[in-house]
Amino acid sequence: MSEGKPEEARLDAALARSHPDPDPPGHWLEPIYRLHANAVLRTAYRVTGSAADAEDVLQTVFVRLARRADPPELGQGAAAYLRRAATNAALDLIQSRAVRGSRPLDDAPLAATTDPGPTPERLQHARQLEDHLRAALAAMSRRHAEMFALRFIEGLDNGEIAALFDTTPGTVAVTLHRIRERLAAELAPYLGGIS
Repeated sequence: MSEGKPEEARLDAALARSHPDPDPPGHWLEPIYRLHANAVLRTAYRVTGSAADAEDVLQTVFVRLARRADPPELGQGAAAYLRRAATNAALDLIQSRAVRGSRPLDDAPLAATTDPGPTPERLQHARQLEDHLRAALAAMSRRHAEMFALRFIEGLDNGEIAALFDTTPGTVAVTLHRIRERLAAELAPYLGGIS
């Protein structure tokens, strides 16, 4: 375990455990799980900022799929479908915490991975900004939160998002522009304060 990075170590351990013994032969979900479990886990981690929460989301996504009476037609779109499912389940988790009034999100030191020499003050500010962003995502409509997370956390382009939501890339672009304006206004008080 790397010192100072317990969340990354926990995520690495969860990734290692995400490939258990296969289900009985012929089970339709096993090959999908083997191919996409790591991506689901990473997506959930990026949205929640917590390895433990990401593991819960991984389990939730695949349990929901396993409970379906008919397997979904995933084909070539399996990766995008599962990333959306992971984003959705992760948003469920952070929104349920927002409703309960608690915010026990684990620290995800994003600044430590993007800044070669962050100061403790910058790290603290980055953690607070991440908490405020997660709270803002939890407060917005599900559709808007999903679109934002898929575009700016998962990196899907407007066309891919449009296909998932059965809309046009132009509608996605307008929606994302409005979301960014709203978030910029909501997060403005927290964007200053670091040098």
